[in-house]
Amino acid sequence: MYQDTLLHIAGRWRPAAAGATIPVINPATEEVVGAVAHATADDLGEAVAAAKGGFATWRKVSPYERSKVMRQAAALMREREETIARLMTIEQGKPLSEARGEVRSSADVIEWFAEEGRRAYGRVIPPRAEGVYQLSLREPVGPVAAFTPWNFPINQVVRKLSAALAAGCSIIVKAPEETPASASELIRAFIDAGTPAGVVNLAFGTPSEISQYLIAHPDIRKISFTGSTPVGKQLAALAGLHMKRATMELGGHAPAIVFGDADLESAVNVLSAAKFRNAGQVCVSPTRFLVQEQLFEPFVEEFVKKAQSLKVGDGLAEGTTMGPLANERRLHAMDALVADAVKSGAEVRTGGRRIGNKGYFFEPTVIVKPSQGSRVMNEEPFGPLAIMVPFKSFDDAIHEANRLPYGLAAYAYTGSTKTAAALGATIESGMVTINHMGLGLPETPFGGIKDSGMGSEGGSEGIEAYLQIKFVSQI
Repeated sequence: MYQDTLLHIAGRWRPAAAGATIPVINPATEEVVGAVAHATADDLGEAVAAAKGGFATWRKVSPYERSKVMRQAAALMREREETIARLMTIEQGKPLSEARGEVRSSADVIEWFAEEGRRAYGRVIPPRAEGVYQLSLREPVGPVAAFTPWNFPINQVVRKLSAALAAGCSIIVKAPEETPASASELIRAFIDAGTPAGVVNLAFGTPSEISQYLIAHPDIRKISFTGSTPVGKQLAALAGLHMKRATMELGGHAPAIVFGDADLESAVNVLSAAKFRNAGQVCVSPTRFLVQEQLFEPFVEEFVKKAQSLKVGDGLAEGTTMGPLANERRLHAMDALVADAVKSGAEVRTGGRRIGNKGYFFEPTVIVKPSQGSRVMNEEPFGPLAIMVPFKSFDDAIHEANRLPYGLAAYAYTGSTKTAAALGATIESGMVTINHMGLGLPETPFGGIKDSGMGSEGGSEGIEAYLQIKFVSQI
């Protein structure tokens, strides 16, 4: 069922002008399952020209009519859920149940922004003189360039795409070359729903070449990037050089603080599910588990049981609860982090090794008490690796939670309302969820602070970056 993926430029699905392609590998089998078109400067130039023309058309479409097109796109995503989910699992590896959930979630995001676009109000400012009208208007910023990673091939695209279209912008999506087919199906839903030619464009290729071309191009007015902190800093600097708006959703190293008065069963169930979702390849995945001393060993013991109960395998196989890592690079990264942690004095309670010699499978891993200077305590693991560290006091936990330059997501469990309130006030993070999993809903803000990025991609805040303010005063 897997077919080669094409570019979509100026209302047309087509190969790259030079005919170049990139192979797509199934991470569960290491087999080449297809190819994706590799865009060059000629393709990108056409895409920018198309987006410029598409913007001129789309900005004149009323928010009410835009909303109807977007709602139709959401309906198509739901109708095509099974087909799209299977494509995602083949190219990305996650279990089919998770892929289905991602497709359903994308439809919810589209519908949320379809309504936000209808409510992007301006305001009338009371004048100082009679007969003067002072208006604050909100206008679409212009053509957008969006850059997205492979871990969530649809959900990383859909927030940018939906917010841009709801605001009246056109967009060029640089989707991930490793997982192109599922991202392409999202674009197809919008095209089939009736977006005019040039409004939505799709490109694949060498990431550095595409980002340098699009960000520097004078017709691109807004940048949105999801990916690693080092790359995000480079792209933000380039955007600043050209005075382009930039939204950056970057890496994290999320603390999960579990106090001695926490509900042990609830904390283990929710945090283990969050940790091993998508094999830990999630920017908001809990990574540093800070557990108060009196609950430390019971928590670790129960968490290890959860890790050992996971069925690791091909995401298309019945009963699989954790799929492979997305590529061979992640296997080497996991090996290196585990080896360094053990060298620092850590104990591996479970896992720590590759599974088999075909497919990028790695054991769900729990590491106990690595040194603070070890790599795993300072670098985002981005894999099925949970790090367990005991703490004594509230202040000790907060110090470790805030020690790193990251600030994307944080988790906490406590039975005390006073502690919960203090956590919300003192943890340095763009998102904090206490006693449950409350991140990533369409109606809530999604974004980080410090080295984890700037701006938000969810909630009513998500559309703001795609709108600019114009003040009009008339008499």
